[in-house]
Amino acid sequence: MLVESARDMRVVGQAGNGREAVELARSVDVDLVVMDIRMPELDGIEATRRIAADPELADLKVLVLTTYDTDEY
Repeated sequence: MLVESARDMRVVGQAGNGREAVELARSVDVDLVVMDIRMPELDGIEATRRIAADPELADLKVLVLTTYDTDEY
């Protein structure tokens, strides 16, 4: 809702797990991925690592948000 309420932003995809997030980042031309740490199959930390390691996604930014109450994450 927050992204869609901004006039200069739009949601172009939504992933149900970390693997889908990585695949979607590779298949859709986007500037920013909003990543949750808590995701099934592949957590957001590993999904972010895979996106950051992909040379074709070098310009893609990842914003990590979560509801964890653990400083380690």
